[in-house]
Amino acid sequence: MWKEENNRLKKSFKFADFQEAFAFMTRVAFLAEAHNHHPNWSNVYNQVEIELTTHDAGNVVTEKDRKLAKAIDQILG
Repeated sequence: MWKEENNRLKKSFKFADFQEAFAFMTRVAFLAEAHNHHPNWSNVYNQVEIELTTHDAGNVVTEKDRKLAKAIDQILG
């Protein structure tokens, strides 16, 4: 579940290993490019942390963030 905190939508994702985490990040990268909206994220081994905020709206959560969050969730089915 995405959590809205400090003007960001945040979610953590955990995978079996680094390879699965990296594959997920690759899929998200293509998705983000298609949405023309790019996340702040980090990866350590099997964990991916994603934060979404709309920079050109003053770094607040907008519908653009919510749409990308929903699309990211759909990657995992």
